Amino acid sequence: MKKIVALILAVLMLAAVFAGCSKEEKTLKVALSPDFAPMEFVDSSKAGQDSYVGFDVTLAKFIAKELGYKLEIVPMSFDACQVAVEVGSVDLSISGYSWTETRAANYNLSDYYYAGDNETEQIIITQKSKENTFTSAADFSGKKVAAQNASLQYDLCTSQLPEDCEIVQVGDLTTALLQLMNGDFDAMAVAKGNGDVFISAHPEELGYSGFEFEVDEKFEANVIMLPKGADELTQKVNAALKKAYDAGYYKTWYDEAMALATGDTAQEVTYDDNGSVVE
Repeated sequence: MKKIVALILAVLMLAAVFAGCSKEEKTLKVALSPDFAPMEFVDSSKAGQDSYVGFDVTLAKFIAKELGYKLEIVPMSFDACQVAVEVGSVDLSISGYSWTETRAANYNLSDYYYAGDNETEQIIITQKSKENTFTSAADFSGKKVAAQNASLQYDLCTSQLPEDCEIVQVGDLTTALLQLMNGDFDAMAVAKGNGDVFISAHPEELGYSGFEFEVDEKFEANVIMLPKGADELTQKVNAALKKAYDAGYYKTWYDEAMALATGDTAQEVTYDDNGSVVE
């Protein structure tokens, strides 16, 4: 009888262990490059995971909650984010990505999500002394224009600016901004929302070039990048995106992110490919 009781207790304990394991919270690892306000940046008044803020961070929190997962933001360079998704070291990346044919061929891409109108417009910013002096693509003939590696802005520069315009590939926007103000190149291509933040922070040094790219409709919204073949997770992410869209959350999230991005505690922090902060 004692053996039977002991056996029953052992079975109950084992069941409790398995029940505890089944309730263990899963983690959704999301890579992003926090040098792209108002989409993703750092709030210097906060620490740790709470310091990462912006539209895409709010979206990541919403998706994780919908999936019942704990969110872990993994900061790294823009290039490294895409590699991390490809090799599967993160579950997905949300970092202001536009749809491109290359990305569609190499990754699972989510349905479109929509930030503010300023993120659909693609512009070129320049030094304040050259503001509104580049009103057409031809005005960039013989000039140097910077654009981030593997970005929509880089593709637009190579396809819409003159052949004798030198397109300078940059790894991170924070360093590139300093180079622009230093005169290392004549201008820099950015999403308008990002340009608005840069100019707001440096109104005496920076201005709008006067030029805006023509953007095909398929590039106007953003997508989330997932590993190729991660179909089940992609479906869950798409369901969360639809829920956020139907609820009308996007505009509120963007307005909140833009307000924070132009505040005193906003910082665009650059990370290298190993996830270390670039000083």
